[in-house]
Amino acid sequence: MELTLPPKVTDRAFERLAEIGASQQGQALRVAVDGGGCSGFQYDIKLDAPADDDLVLTKDGETVVVDAVSLPFLANAVIDFSEELIGARFVIENPNATSSCGCGTSFSM
Repeated sequence: MELTLPPKVTDRAFERLAEIGASQQGQALRVAVDGGGCSGFQYDIKLDAPADDDLVLTKDGETVVVDAVSLPFLANAVIDFSEELIGARFVIENPNATSSCGCGTSFSM
C-alpha cells in the first residue's frame, strides 16, 4: 500500500508569497481542485483567507491552504512557482494526474 502524503510546497513558492505580501494582507495561497477544464479536473489557485477545515502548510509566516475535498487529488503533489519568458505562475506537479492539458491547469486521473 502506497503512503499518501500531503502536498509539498517549494521554497520558491513560499518566497513568491512573501514577495507579494500575502501574509501581510491576511491571505494564504489556496490550491483547490474543481471539476471541469479540458481534461476533467482543473486547479483553482488564488489568494484567500484560510478556513477552519483547511490543511495549512506554513513557512516563514507565509501560508498555503488546501481544502479537505481537494486534498486526495493533491496527495504527494508539489506546489511550486515558475517564472519563464511567457509569464510567472504557481504550478502543480501532480503524480496523481494521468494526463494534462497544454496549459497545465487541467488534468485527468
